[in-house]
Amino acid sequence: MARWGGHAHPAMQVPSPSVREAASMYGTAVAVFLVILVAALQGSAPAESPFPFHIPLDPEGTLELSWNVSYAQETIYFQLLVRELKAGILFGMSDRGELENADLVVLWTDGDGAYFGDAWSDQKGQVHLDSQQDYQLLRAQRTPEGLYLLFKRPFGTCDPNDYLIEDGTVHLVYGLLEEPLPSLEAINTSGLHTGLQRVQLLKPNISQPALPADTRTMEIRAPDVLIPGQETTYWCYISELPAGFPRHHIVMYEPIVTEGNEALVHHMEVFQCAAEVESVPHFSGPCDSKMKPERLNYCRHVLAAWALGAKAFYYPEEAGLAFGGPGSSRFLRLEVHYHNPLMIKGRRDSSGIRLYYTATLRRFDAGIMELGLVYTPVMAIPPQETAFVLTGYCTDKCTQLALPASGIHIFASQLHTHLTGRKVVTVLARDGREREVVNRDNHYSPHFQEIRMLKKVVSVHPGGFGILEEMCVNYVHYYPQTRLELCKSAVDPGFLQKYFHLVNRFNSEEVCTCPQASVPEQFASVPWNSFNREVLKALYGFAPISMHCNKSSAVRFQGEWDRQPLPEVVSRLEEPTPHCPASRAQRPAGPTVLNIGGGKG
Repeated sequence: MARWGGHAHPAMQVPSPSVREAASMYGTAVAVFLVILVAALQGSAPAESPFPFHIPLDPEGTLELSWNVSYAQETIYFQLLVRELKAGILFGMSDRGELENADLVVLWTDGDGAYFGDAWSDQKGQVHLDSQQDYQLLRAQRTPEGLYLLFKRPFGTCDPNDYLIEDGTVHLVYGLLEEPLPSLEAINTSGLHTGLQRVQLLKPNISQPALPADTRTMEIRAPDVLIPGQETTYWCYISELPAGFPRHHIVMYEPIVTEGNEALVHHMEVFQCAAEVESVPHFSGPCDSKMKPERLNYCRHVLAAWALGAKAFYYPEEAGLAFGGPGSSRFLRLEVHYHNPLMIKGRRDSSGIRLYYTATLRRFDAGIMELGLVYTPVMAIPPQETAFVLTGYCTDKCTQLALPASGIHIFASQLHTHLTGRKVVTVLARDGREREVVNRDNHYSPHFQEIRMLKKVVSVHPGGFGILEEMCVNYVHYYPQTRLELCKSAVDPGFLQKYFHLVNRFNSEEVCTCPQASVPEQFASVPWNSFNREVLKALYGFAPISMHCNKSSAVRFQGEWDRQPLPEVVSRLEEPTPHCPASRAQRPAGPTVLNIGGGKG
């Protein structure tokens, strides 16, 4: 049996010659205390913890990841707690959460020795030791809670086998080793107990505004929910503001997760009902229940949104989100997404969101604007496409009409797509030139949607417009609030009909273009050969668009919005290039040999 005890130790007996040759003297330096870590982070960590971010990796709660980000060093410090260690663990990242073609760090034993090393898996799931060891072990310690592994990794390594850690969603993967193995190369991920968790690792390093002296709190939580024993549940709960509740500003909110349910509560949102809805029946049950009151469908104005791994959300100190008072509904809908892949039964939950609000109204009301593609079948992706770009616009004609001369300031963003979304980018452009990226998520997942504070505020003046790639909507949070609530586009329906007629000329009238045929029916009858695919892609790249430049009442601003020219972008921003670490001198040449024990060591 392997000795899971002490810290990294270079003088252990190692039965495998290949491992012995690779083991590094670097192991003598890995027992680094947390006080050194805090100093290395240069003040970016709150005083109460050097690891302010936490997430459960597995539904059983046996793996817990904590981390902190040093932007000065372009490095992430990880702390992985393994509560029930058997023969080892794989942890890492991959493009979409697969264990194939993954960037990994592995702790394993051969029965006599224990090793920690940077590795990668090929397209068949076979694990290989990485020739460039970019995961560096700082400390390994056994405690009553379990085994703690403290290690670090640069954002970018310029190693072709490594994952580039970027802003946006990261798919974390793990695998549990049940039995000792003769070597790292004996591991194939296909035979392991594995899983994935999505998170934003690169949290913005922004200061937290001070809360007003008269700040009060309100908890919106569904009491004593019996979590259904099924993999996915969306639970809806109706809450009501006190009678006569005056106008306030929300200045902050944070999650309340029932202890023990951290791995089951996936994300939560609070919606306010439409002002014209005078009453909503009390309801607490699955959102897809036949018993759900129809009026819940009119509760869609987002007040707060949280997803796994996120901390408290703060509004800029000059703005707050208004709720309460005349013209505002008293009814709120809490929606909790439970992710229960083990189908655990009998678990009770009272999770929700705590709102912090003030009666001292701030200078500006914050607003939410919906950018992107109109929900319409005219924007379609052909079947079996590996990548297909759809673009929605908020044109200068709309922003010049609807935005104040002083502009607006975007401080947060929530991306949203349907199940086909894989990458989303929002860009601010002016005079035909892309100027600034508002939000980019190269590994977007429709299963992980949260409001994210931007690293820096993006100012938009009349004349700019946003571009979004893929089937997407971006809910941007900004101030000061304007009457513009929705700025989206879709291809002109008349030009799409011309496409169907063209397809018929080349495909023996196989597509019905008769008036009674719906657009989805027409798309369904298209024979998707390479010609028809390329012509549709070209159509979306040149045809006029139909603009939706809407007020909060869902009425368009006055003007001509159909058959608008497609905005021309003559200069695009380059994709950011990874920054390679300057020095590799501190990195081990091979796996670190471990002797993990209890105590302070």
